[in-house]
Amino acid sequence: MPLLIYRNSLSLALLLIFAGSFLGHLLGGTAQYNAEQALQSGAPPISALQFLGTSDFWFQSMQNWQSEFLAVGTLIVLSIFLRQHASPESKPVTVAHAQTGA
Repeated sequence: MPLLIYRNSLSLALLLIFAGSFLGHLLGGTAQYNAEQALQSGAPPISALQFLGTSDFWFQSMQNWQSEFLAVGTLIVLSIFLRQHASPESKPVTVAHAQTGA
């Protein structure tokens, strides 16, 4: 089992980072949206699932250019240390670091 996780560690790490940032943006955006709506119109708060369907959520997501730079940097750094099984660019998973130069 540990080898299976290590063989796919790059994909797993990137998936967890994406899921965490998406969830953080959704929850933080929901709180901000509810606060703004309460001040402007006194509207009742909406759930995170409802906020997911608003144009505000998707507009904020598409405008978040800083995350693109973070994503590229993450790919570069993680691809140095982690390996992905069957990737032509990856070092063999079971070879020791001393043999691969890492």
